[in-house]
Amino acid sequence: MDLANQMLDLGRRARAAASALAQLPSEQKNAILRAIAEEIDARESAILAANAQDVAAAQRNGLAGAMTDRLTLNPERLQGMAASVRHVAALPDPVGEVIREWTQPNGLHISKVRVPIGVIGIIYESRPNVTSDSAVLCVKTGNASILRGGSESIHSNLAIAKALQHGGAKAGLPADSVLLVPQTDREAVRHMAQMDRYIDLIVPRGGDALIETVVHHARMPVIKHAHGLCIAYIDRAADLDMAVDIVVNAKTQRPGVCNAIETTLVHQEVAQSFFEKLARPLAARKVELRADEVAFAHLSALNYQPLVPATPSDWSTEFLELIMAVRVVESTDAAIEHIERYGSHHSDCIVTRDQATAEKFLRAIDSATVYWNASTRFTDGGEFGFGAEIGISTDKLHARGPMALEELTTYKYVIRGSGQVRA
Repeated sequence: MDLANQMLDLGRRARAAASALAQLPSEQKNAILRAIAEEIDARESAILAANAQDVAAAQRNGLAGAMTDRLTLNPERLQGMAASVRHVAALPDPVGEVIREWTQPNGLHISKVRVPIGVIGIIYESRPNVTSDSAVLCVKTGNASILRGGSESIHSNLAIAKALQHGGAKAGLPADSVLLVPQTDREAVRHMAQMDRYIDLIVPRGGDALIETVVHHARMPVIKHAHGLCIAYIDRAADLDMAVDIVVNAKTQRPGVCNAIETTLVHQEVAQSFFEKLARPLAARKVELRADEVAFAHLSALNYQPLVPATPSDWSTEFLELIMAVRVVESTDAAIEHIERYGSHHSDCIVTRDQATAEKFLRAIDSATVYWNASTRFTDGGEFGFGAEIGISTDKLHARGPMALEELTTYKYVIRGSGQVRA
């Protein structure tokens, strides 16, 4: 069977599974998720062995260190994956929730009710935990899923998908509810994007090239998990020790993820004092700073290394490694203007003790998540209490920010009458 027909076969199977999955009661879906978590635990050695193959290949192919970190699983991360599944199982099921209801003067009772979307396609790169996170959220919301991971994580994804399928089947998961595209051929992405007969929504997670390919070819709605050029602004009224902690955490805790900051803006009135405090912890972590003229002068005086002059492209680059652009600005308005011009509308933060300035920033910045005195690293489904996420949408419709259970539902109107006819 050629690739096009293989993909269509996956679509047909997922569509049939979606019909069965949508009928499952919450109790059974939760039992399925608990069985999946147990299977992930039981298959730890097999999953880690598969992941080791992917990591070894990535190292041979020269994949960047931060990207290799995104790819790598270990016992702690795998336990976190299983814990996330159990957390999702314990959350309220949004399916069947009555969003609104009312009765018309003619006696018609109208309810707006949450329902599954149907079949969701997820296309992603590098991070094998996305296989589990996406599938379990779809199961909880009664959606079938077709997953297409990147070639760099194929062995990990296959091993995790096997755990999901086998564990779920033990508790009654309908066959083909969770399908993984076994081919790494890039043409599979184009075929998925054109399968509007079977796929109701597609969610791409990855670099610009992947997003552009999906958007260009898609015949169904697309919600993009696009790049994350996150920015921190240190206001003149900032607690500078707090600001240092936030910047160091947001840049260095996991630099290869989409909610790590890539640029720090500093108000000119506190620039010298802030850089004096920031230089040592960043230098200890070997963070390369790409500085504008004013910041470069301050940091040169501190003998900061590694330090290079910023180029215009640095303000719009998602480094995903231990590199950060820094710029001194003359005002909060200048910081807001910079963020709106160069940011990706993902996650941005202000550090300040001035409530009026903070509220102005929170209103003005048009990003999916906006922070006051906290690290952008919290933009995550788990950290928001969602258990997991299918992606972080930088779109505005129909979902924005971390996408979890509610965002994987749509709604329908249910009308109950007693024989009414329209005049």
